[in-house]
Amino acid sequence: MTDTTYSDAKNPVVSDDTWAREALLRIVEENMAEWRRSRRWRFVFKALSYSFVALMLVMTAYSGWRTFEAQRSPHAAVIKIMGQISAESGANADRIIQGVRRAFSNEFAKAVILEINSPGGSPVQAGMVYDEIKALKIKYPEKTVTAVIDDVGASAAYYIAAAADRIYASRASVVGSIGVRMDSFGFTGLMEKLGIERRLYTAGKYKGILDMFTEPEPEALAQIHATLATIHRQFIDVVKEGRGERLANDPNLFTGMFWSGEEGRTLGLIDGYGDVRHVAETVLNLDTSLDYTPREDFWTAVNKLRAEVSGLLQGLISLISLVEGPRLL
Repeated sequence: MTDTTYSDAKNPVVSDDTWAREALLRIVEENMAEWRRSRRWRFVFKALSYSFVALMLVMTAYSGWRTFEAQRSPHAAVIKIMGQISAESGANADRIIQGVRRAFSNEFAKAVILEINSPGGSPVQAGMVYDEIKALKIKYPEKTVTAVIDDVGASAAYYIAAAADRIYASRASVVGSIGVRMDSFGFTGLMEKLGIERRLYTAGKYKGILDMFTEPEPEALAQIHATLATIHRQFIDVVKEGRGERLANDPNLFTGMFWSGEEGRTLGLIDGYGDVRHVAETVLNLDTSLDYTPREDFWTAVNKLRAEVSGLLQGLISLISLVEGPRLL
């Protein structure tokens, strides 16, 4: 290799090899400095991360200890019933019953509060919760159950509330809607105009009773109305059993109409006004309220999200989807 040198009046002679070595040395030194800085930041980041995790663990342990201590002193056990009541939603019978059972079984939970904010849903899910609460009240006669309605406590949600000893709401809450509905569409006229013929093959005369592309026969319609009337009667019996003589003698009470909390109090659907804190402290004389609503695990939350997306898609294609079964709304 030829060692070429350069010089002038101001600069000393520098060979190519010397310049390359010095440049390489500077690069290495800069990389080492950058690596040291990066290493320090990684150390700081790890330290902060571990500190954060440790802090969260301490806070979780402390919170758990505080909750454990609170559960060992007199308190009101609150079970939240929020949103649509159905087997697929967070407000399903299994989840609600799990919380209710925990509340009744804890001797320090002196009262049970059902915090309700729901427009209704499945009569089956509501009936399961209602029956469980009635059974637990027999097993634990010293426990009182109070329903507190937030914005809405209608239909299937009011079905559950009827199991409580007392029901509270705000003056502007929506309560009642003691009725049953079944939804469907009819496209027979449109199909005739378009020249479309519906071909439905069934085994069983009324197997296609809810098909939206064929005209239902009178006998089928009569059976549908009879089924809805049966479920409606069950709903009415539950409300009468729960509310008793507090109900007003109003012919519109069981028509499916809904009312404000103020109107509901006049009709005997609720006993008074108040939120959870007011009811716990003033009515039940308990300074502490603890949430007994079971938490959703990760996969439950994922399934809930999937159900919500599925519900949205079903809404978009509702004109061609199958009709849903009877539900209270």
